[in-house]
Amino acid sequence: MEQSALRNVAPPRHRHRFFAYVAVVVGLAALLLVGSVLHEGLRVDAVFWVFAGLAVVADTPPFVQGSRDESIPTFPSVCFTFAILIAYGCAPAVAVQLVAVLVAAVWLKHTFWRAAFNAAQYMLSFLAAGLLLPERSGGDAHQLLRADRIGWVLAAAVTWFVVNNLLVSTALWLRFGGRWWTVFMRAVRNDALPNGALLLSAPGLVAAAHVDALLVPLALLSLFAVRRMMKLAAQRARAGRLDPLTGLPNRKALEREVAARLQEHAERAEGGAAERRLALLLLDLDAFKQVNDALGHRVGDRLLVEVGERLTAAARASGADNLVGRLGGDEFAVVVPHLRDTADARRVAAEIMCALSEPVLLDGLPIDVGASVGVAVYPEHGTDFAELMRHADVAMYDAKGRGDNLAVYAPESDHNTPERLSLLADLRKALESGPEGGIELYYQPQVELATGTVVGVEALLRWRHPRRGPIDPEELIRVAEHSPVMRLLTLRVVDEAIGQLAAWRATAPAAEGVRVAVNVSVRDLHTGEIADRIAGRLAQMSVDPSRLELEITESALMADPRRVLTTLARLKKLGVAIALDDFGTGYSSMLHLRRLPLAEVKIDRSFVLGVATDPDDAAIVHSMINLARALGLRVVAEGVEDERTWRMLVEAGCDVAQGWYFARPMPPDRLLDWLSKTAARPVFTTK
Repeated sequence: MEQSALRNVAPPRHRHRFFAYVAVVVGLAALLLVGSVLHEGLRVDAVFWVFAGLAVVADTPPFVQGSRDESIPTFPSVCFTFAILIAYGCAPAVAVQLVAVLVAAVWLKHTFWRAAFNAAQYMLSFLAAGLLLPERSGGDAHQLLRADRIGWVLAAAVTWFVVNNLLVSTALWLRFGGRWWTVFMRAVRNDALPNGALLLSAPGLVAAAHVDALLVPLALLSLFAVRRMMKLAAQRARAGRLDPLTGLPNRKALEREVAARLQEHAERAEGGAAERRLALLLLDLDAFKQVNDALGHRVGDRLLVEVGERLTAAARASGADNLVGRLGGDEFAVVVPHLRDTADARRVAAEIMCALSEPVLLDGLPIDVGASVGVAVYPEHGTDFAELMRHADVAMYDAKGRGDNLAVYAPESDHNTPERLSLLADLRKALESGPEGGIELYYQPQVELATGTVVGVEALLRWRHPRRGPIDPEELIRVAEHSPVMRLLTLRVVDEAIGQLAAWRATAPAAEGVRVAVNVSVRDLHTGEIADRIAGRLAQMSVDPSRLELEITESALMADPRRVLTTLARLKKLGVAIALDDFGTGYSSMLHLRRLPLAEVKIDRSFVLGVATDPDDAAIVHSMINLARALGLRVVAEGVEDERTWRMLVEAGCDVAQGWYFARPMPPDRLLDWLSKTAARPVFTTK
């Protein structure tokens, strides 16, 4: 709902206080008007009727500042009624202004209480201004225009302006809330130029009437010019809120629309109406860049126009109050008010997305237009435009990441919440502070199933936060993986793992020959930096490269195998083994598995945990073991927690296993004790 329209309805917020204020202003104005008429009388002549007639005509219609969605009326009658105040006194000026306000109220379709308040505000403004005008000697008003008295006329104009804006801004403050001073200063800024010009033109009208009353109507030409300029300014303001290509509202207009709608929703709730929801939908076209590159930007622009028209038609079909806007590039947004719940928002989003299911025909060429849409719902996902937009953006990228075309905001998908940003800053600080930062590696043994020998350990990250205590490793990775901090974390883990291998070589015979597996992000493999770092550290510490293994998740690797192939080839040439982690949870291509320089695959624990109890999981694990062995890859099973699972993996031909059945992750010193005891009395053997 437009703010101008909101001003025309009874406010549910602070209803009694607001209407008490309106009643006081109207009552006070009525009493003072009666007193003024009794004191001054109504002395009029032919010139007065010229002023009065022009005042009424000038307000049909009043000037309008701004655009359609934020209209601020300015009443040209003020210049004539202020001239009447100078020439004839308060009572005649107030009487004419009252008639002009009533005519304008009919024209603008104001409610009774609003028309009454507008009339009262002008009455009080004129009465306050009239107190500053000196008495006219012999009834000659033109004596007020002498150089020694014109200052009083200017002071009266300033008083009228200040009193009028005090009354209006107080009403707006009671109506819409906020800080009173902010509302007042905004009213003064908006009102200064138009009403200031009208008030200051009044003395000129009085002087013109003194020469000849027929000169007064010439002021209408000036008013027409002013009206024309204000209309052009309104058109420019409106153009500033529209996208020049599609003609849809732009970000600024959408922000204003959401603010007005949220205010409407809040007032409905305060008024006892059933609570409703508002959804902000953010759409991003898929493969739009390819259209621009292949067919040119002109065709791309035509495509955007067609998409805008389709979205607008679909949005209006789902609800007359829905509003579609373009944010820029290939991003569109839809504001959907008056929803029941989040499920209703998802339904409307799906209906609007159907508009893009059919190809767009341009120059006889059908172009498939897909899009991803993120949905944020008020008040669950935000209470203002900025928060809703950010959360809708998170949901949209969540949809893209999942290969879906629709997603509703979920906090767990948001990698940039204030809490996570704070945790990320603490993590960076911990990484930069060295061992004192609380970051360390624990090691979980990997046992060769055929012999019961410990052949490796997996390095697992642990962080004890100074205030929050131990941080869950999965949360730690979620916080870091989408930021530059992930690179620092990976380098820290690689350095510590290689340093630990060097320390064991010198002081721990029990760890001799044990390899260390380190998890790395696939983003770390996009450049050759990680290979350079590993090569340098291995040479510096005199560590055999075969003692180090890098684990890369299947889902991340399969998303972009070509970009990491060069780095993996360098690492393999160096002698570092590559393991494919979480095997079975992604979408591995046989071609990729064959071409990548892999030495090992690790079956995800989600399958291993069910081997002994779920026939389907057992069948899947058997199939993955057979596939890996056929490709010449070593097989490691994660999540072995009982003897039955261990023995079934042995029977299936699995090479290596790790899990709580063997040992939990432990710090380096405890690992050495455990290795020494296990070497003296091996227990993990089926013989």
